[in-house]
Amino acid sequence: MTVPKGIRPSRQIFSTEDARRIAARRLPKLIFDFIEGSAGREVSAGRNTRRFDEIMLQPRVMADVAVRSVATRLMGRTYGLPFGIAPMGMCDLSWPGADKHLALAAKHYDVPLCLSSAASTSIEEMYGRADENTWFQLYVGQSMEHSMSLVDRAEAAGYDTLILTVDVPQVSRRIRDLRNGFQVPFSIGPKQFVDFALHPRWSLTTLINGVPSAKNFAGDKGAKFDRNGSRAGADWAFLDQLRDRWKGKLVVKGVTSADDAKRIQRCGADAVYVSNHGGRQLDSVPPAIDLLPLIRNAVGPDYPLIFDSGIRSGEDVVKALALGADFVMVGRPILFALGAEAEIGLNALFSAFAGEISTTMAQLGISGTDQILEQVLFPSLDQAGKMPGSNLKRTNIST
Repeated sequence: MTVPKGIRPSRQIFSTEDARRIAARRLPKLIFDFIEGSAGREVSAGRNTRRFDEIMLQPRVMADVAVRSVATRLMGRTYGLPFGIAPMGMCDLSWPGADKHLALAAKHYDVPLCLSSAASTSIEEMYGRADENTWFQLYVGQSMEHSMSLVDRAEAAGYDTLILTVDVPQVSRRIRDLRNGFQVPFSIGPKQFVDFALHPRWSLTTLINGVPSAKNFAGDKGAKFDRNGSRAGADWAFLDQLRDRWKGKLVVKGVTSADDAKRIQRCGADAVYVSNHGGRQLDSVPPAIDLLPLIRNAVGPDYPLIFDSGIRSGEDVVKALALGADFVMVGRPILFALGAEAEIGLNALFSAFAGEISTTMAQLGISGTDQILEQVLFPSLDQAGKMPGSNLKRTNIST
């Protein structure tokens, strides 16, 4: 898949690891650690990625795969790729203008871009940039009035899909951020000053463009953005209330329990978003990819499931689809790419993922993402010949 016209190809970024390595060099440590860091000792984040390395695929030969399509259907719409852009707060910290680049990529590759409540861009401005490719992600904080005002603003702006995030009742202790003195808004002491001074390109560009802030809280007298504040307002009663109020598609994000998934399904949500927040909330949570087939079995073969946590390549996307996801969202790799080479890096990463997905499909002997089912998995011998959820029976989602 080609990059947008006028964007030169990257000569440095061919994988997530390339993007991560360059971003670690170019970004202030405080910013890079904010992007990469996780809860506690960061064990869960490592489990997420390592688990993907253990999942194997079964190549098939002599199939007609000369023509392949990576287009994927989800909740009544066909997208150009089987992955989109996960909700991430204040993406402009990775590089000034990041949100603008994300909007352009969402339109060019025809994928969903999920705007966070804590985004660097307002609800209205982002929809103006990416229109129907934009989803809105809602956190329910201390002010219920403000939370519902965000829902009303999203509806008025034209959003069709709302993502309710429920796995952050309280923001976890992230040791890197504590050590670095990361705060929103920034509090610059001697340590932070030296860090920024050693990364003049990011620092000067940020000063010229303005320090990012949570734009959806600006000008609202009833709300103030508190990164560490409670977001526990999203309880079961609120879900029922939101389902009655929001007439568009409603997705519940941050689900790791099969029982919770079934209850959300009964509440009338249009999809469940399986995620352990990339390991950023609970350090002892199991790898999200191991929970995905359990939730698939719980909700049945035809209920839409979206997945993130631990995705680092196009092959990982294929593995998640094979284990029960209908669609995948990508987070940290996108911010690494933006931090490494801004718009050039972002498009290099999209191109790499798309190419890896298509090539993997060719190796598996399939020509469409609707054929990425459990049959492409190679059974893990260390689990007595059974992958997690090996009783899974799933059909392609066409609604």
